[in-house]
Order: sequence, then C-alpha cells, then structure tokens
Amino acid sequence: MAGLVLRNVRKVYPNGFEAVKDFNLEIADKEFIIFVGPSGCGKSTTLKALSRILPYKGSVTFKGNEMSALSQREFAKSLAILTQSPQAPSDLTVNDLVEMGRFPHRGFLGRGGKDDKEHVEWALAQTGVTAMRNRLLNTLSGGERQRAWIAMALAQRPEVLLLDEPTTYLDICHQLEIMQLIGRLNQELGLTVVMVVHDLNHAIMYADHVVVVKAGKLVTSGAPREIITADLLAEVFRVKADEFTLSNDLRALVPVDLYK
Repeated sequence: MAGLVLRNVRKVYPNGFEAVKDFNLEIADKEFIIFVGPSGCGKSTTLKALSRILPYKGSVTFKGNEMSALSQREFAKSLAILTQSPQAPSDLTVNDLVEMGRFPHRGFLGRGGKDDKEHVEWALAQTGVTAMRNRLLNTLSGGERQRAWIAMALAQRPEVLLLDEPTTYLDICHQLEIMQLIGRLNQELGLTVVMVVHDLNHAIMYADHVVVVKAGKLVTSGAPREIITADLLAEVFRVKADEFTLSNDLRALVPVDLYK
C-alpha cells in the first residue's frame, strides 16, 4: 500500500527556474527510500515539498489525504522532518530539544503530561542519548548532535521520517553510526524513511528503493542492486566508476575519472 503519493509535483521559483518537473512517485508504508543525484538536481527541493517547507504545484497525499489540507498539528503527528542543518538555541539541553518533539501532541496551553515524559524517555533510549540528556547541544560531537535531533523527530511519534542529508559534515565512523541507527528504526519500528544522500554506497547498503534525480526529473527508480551501476553513474553524474563486490555480496562503486 502506498502511504505517500506524489502526482505531477512541480516547484517553480519566482525567477522562472523549474527545480522539480512533473514528479510522480509512490512510497510504500514502512519503506526505506533514498533520493540520489547530482548537487542542485532537485532532490532536496522535492523533500522540502513533501515536508511543506516549500510550496509546490501538483498533489502530495498521505494515506489518501491531501497534505496541503492537513493542519500543522495533524501533519506533525504523521511526518517528521530533519533538515540538513537544523538550528536550535545553544543553551538547550538534549532533553529540552527532544521535548520539543512533543508539541504537536500537547493541549492548548502547551503543557506536557505523563505520556509526554514516557515518549521522551523512549525517544532518548531509541537513539542512545539518554546518558547525555542534560548536556548542552553545543557540547556534543556532530554524531551525538545528529542523534539528538533524530530523537526529537522520534518524540513526535511519526509514521514517516524525512531526512535531508543526515550524514553531511560527519566523519566516516559517525556516518555509519547514523545510517545504522536509521536502518534500525525502519526495521524495528516500521518507520517509513525518505532520505536524501550524496553517498551512493549508503543508498546501496541501506535503501529498499532508490530514486535517481537529474535536472529536476525522476530518471529511474527501483531496488539499488538493480539500478545503481557504473552505467548509471556515467549517465547521471558523468563519472567513470569501477564496480566491486563486497564481502556481504553488495556492490560498491568507486569513481575513477570524469567523462569530458
């Protein structure tokens, strides 16, 4: 069953630049889907349209309901978005940040109850940040801070998690840590995950379904083992790549040159 459906989605900026062109896609419940493509191709813009950060033309529905018709509270109870460079006051603790994820579930006065505390504890535990709950955000490493932001998104108790390049600015160790965490949340909690990444090997390793974007258009989509090939890198990225089979039988691609 398709949970999220995009029909003829377009994003045209006031200067006339068409960043997303007639985008059509169905995203199944509990699917882990990754958008890939060259910088500036429209993948992050499409994610921002999904998350209602940017206005768009066309139709985006969630379980049959037009997204544009949902109230902000209804939307936030179903979908959580983690942007590429989220910002928060430096004097917030990890616990303060995660509690912010409960706002869509609170009453008129914004007061939290027993359920809120339970959901915050659960989100902290799921992301492994319980021990650092009283630390200020500005004292955390990049990987720790990203886990805290994911905990805030989880505290919303969404069905869909939207992430825009969550491994940007992280070293290799913390990139792997974050990808493994998101993969576990998808597998164990049944969260639908829609993510934008630059690293094709991350897409190969973790995604159920990959969407390849170029110049605002969907080029192809499908299982990563089937569609991410050296030929695809040549077509979409203008890059020559060597293919290797890893110890887990997955394919890895190593760029070796540019096509002139």
